[in-house]
Amino acid sequence: MDPLDTRFADCLHYATHRRRTGEPFETAIFNTTIYALPGEPQGAYQYARWANPTWTALEEVLSLLEDAETLIFPSGMAAVASVLYSQLRPGDQVLLPSDGYYTVRTAAEKFLAPFGVRLRTCPTAAVEREPLDGLKIVWVETPSNPGLDLADLRAVAQRAHAAGALLVVDNTTMTPIGQRPLELGADVVVSSDTKGVNGHSDALFGHVASRNAEVMAGVRDWRRICGAIPGAFETWLVQRGLDTLELRFSRMCDNAQQLAERLIQHPKVRAVRYPGLTSHPAHALARSQMRGFGALIGITLADAGAAERFIDGCRYVRSATSFGGVHSSAERRARWGEAVADGYVRFSVGCEPPGTLWRDVERALEAVGS
Repeated sequence: MDPLDTRFADCLHYATHRRRTGEPFETAIFNTTIYALPGEPQGAYQYARWANPTWTALEEVLSLLEDAETLIFPSGMAAVASVLYSQLRPGDQVLLPSDGYYTVRTAAEKFLAPFGVRLRTCPTAAVEREPLDGLKIVWVETPSNPGLDLADLRAVAQRAHAAGALLVVDNTTMTPIGQRPLELGADVVVSSDTKGVNGHSDALFGHVASRNAEVMAGVRDWRRICGAIPGAFETWLVQRGLDTLELRFSRMCDNAQQLAERLIQHPKVRAVRYPGLTSHPAHALARSQMRGFGALIGITLADAGAAERFIDGCRYVRSATSFGGVHSSAERRARWGEAVADGYVRFSVGCEPPGTLWRDVERALEAVGS
């Protein structure tokens, strides 16, 4: 029996054994800014910026899934900021992926560097060889977004700890179902739950998980003091989405594998990047540290025009940024200034029937032109 399957089943039924006769199983939405607080302040709920019962319900389930203390945030970048700002001080040095989500680098350059935090970058695939001496944080995103390169988390964790650094892993692309960074040696996991964890493209959200109590105390203080807090309704939406995560992720990975294997054979496609293909340079690593190959495919077409015509020609693919939803979506990433080919399409595979999705993609490719 897979321990993660049991853990996810426990998440699904977390409330089942905690309700008395007549109580609702589903989490309530507590839209409140105040709590009863006579006399001296005490108890779990004192002020709305500090805690909310709806938050607690989701944090307990995510903590069970991550097997670590978990705190939630109103966006993935709020989760990212909580770690960077609570852990870094002037003179500290952080290593960021040069090919990971660009907003993390932008935030560090615009706000951390002027405060005296020293920034270094390196490609995801090179972090295993990058000197780590003097670093406070090693930040890794694997698979990287949008290029889908991989880093060996076990190896990087050993080297980071030997250098006295924390290893923080952005696990957005894989979710806790597809990859378990804390079990591979990472100290902290951050996730944009806007993507796969929620899965319905209707709520901005994020979380931080760690077994390091000191780190989590700092993250909690940052959230409480700075006010980076989620709304109760958005929290409820993410809890609802989390219930189907395992089912959605499995379908999306299966769909992505089938599409990638067909796309690599298509004459209009110049290159396909997907960890599940044996042609991926880190395919063996993907098999060893991932529990699936994810829902993102990198497709390189002839040029920007071909990429745009392909996206526009798909009936069952949304032209949109972001990824991880039940609906397939795609975008030409070079339009954001990413260091990818002009014809590179980041394709987020959804839960559509696989045969229908492939026929739609194939028809759109045929219409692209030479």
